[in-house]
Amino acid sequence: MISTFKSAALAALLGLTATQSFAQEVTLRFQHFVSPKSANPKYFIEPWAEKVERESNGRIKVEIYPFMQLGGKAPSQYDLIRDGAIDGGWVIPGYQPGRFPEAEAMEMPFMVTKSAEDASRAAWVFTQKHLMDDFRDVHVIAAHMHGPGIVHKKGQSIAAVEDFKGLKLRGPSRPATLLLKKLGATPIGMPVPAFPEALSKGVVDGGVITWEMSPSLKLNELTDSHTDVAGDKSLYNLYFIWAMNKAKYQSLPDDLKAVIDANSGMFASAWAGRAHDTGDVDGKGLMQADGNEIATLSQAETARITTLGDEVIADWIADITRKGLDGAQLIEDARAAVAETRSDRAATN
Repeated sequence: MISTFKSAALAALLGLTATQSFAQEVTLRFQHFVSPKSANPKYFIEPWAEKVERESNGRIKVEIYPFMQLGGKAPSQYDLIRDGAIDGGWVIPGYQPGRFPEAEAMEMPFMVTKSAEDASRAAWVFTQKHLMDDFRDVHVIAAHMHGPGIVHKKGQSIAAVEDFKGLKLRGPSRPATLLLKKLGATPIGMPVPAFPEALSKGVVDGGVITWEMSPSLKLNELTDSHTDVAGDKSLYNLYFIWAMNKAKYQSLPDDLKAVIDANSGMFASAWAGRAHDTGDVDGKGLMQADGNEIATLSQAETARITTLGDEVIADWIADITRKGLDGAQLIEDARAAVAETRSDRAATN
């Protein structure tokens, strides 16, 4: 009886110890490359971290580091996550041209609507079909798009295709720079953090980026005009993932994995896109309040740019097909994902 009692007590003690170990706090360090006041960190990344902490009853602590404070450059973010230098972060695959070519299908001219939330739902559908193998070295939490790309420049706004000729414009991705070149501009690829300095030093005359990023980059001071295209489709867009180190994710106990999982996928992707929609309203309002020129191209000029955008897509299909991928199918699937996830709101944006 005594021996049995001792055995039961030891088992209970071991069980208690195991439970205490199981419940120990986990700290996850995520980083991004922009101001914490910009839309995605403000309306998605920080609230996402708070939600994960709350739903784990404090067992997961998520630390968010802006401006690449944990080290590295924005284009190296995917590798930092893969290698475990950071536990997770915000990635623009297009910052490494040619590495994730299938993702570029979502970034083609006039591919997605001006609703970032709808575009992000489409991004998640497309990611599940084509990109999970590309991103197999990390744990993908969300895939999303930003809002419509706007042309921000010094001087008067763009009124016709001819106005692009000779302009040195910052481009964020290969599809965007291909379109700028078709328009007659000189595209200069650079990540977001480099854009304000390039403007202030005259390296570029302007660039394409969203409304929501404008205030944090001081585009109200560094540029004079902001031009969108007519219609409900974006001039260009950018594809992002919110991802986590795979080994770190797999090391979590099942109940904490479940917390991450509950804040992943379509839900998180749409949330990230919605953050950009909110930020676009804020950013455009601030540009207007500072007296900058806000312009929209005519339907006729937008149609001319759309034709050039179709040429970019055709060139891209030919190029990527030569590399062994089915470019036409990728574009078809991207368009299908956009159609599948498009809401009535997008049709009237």
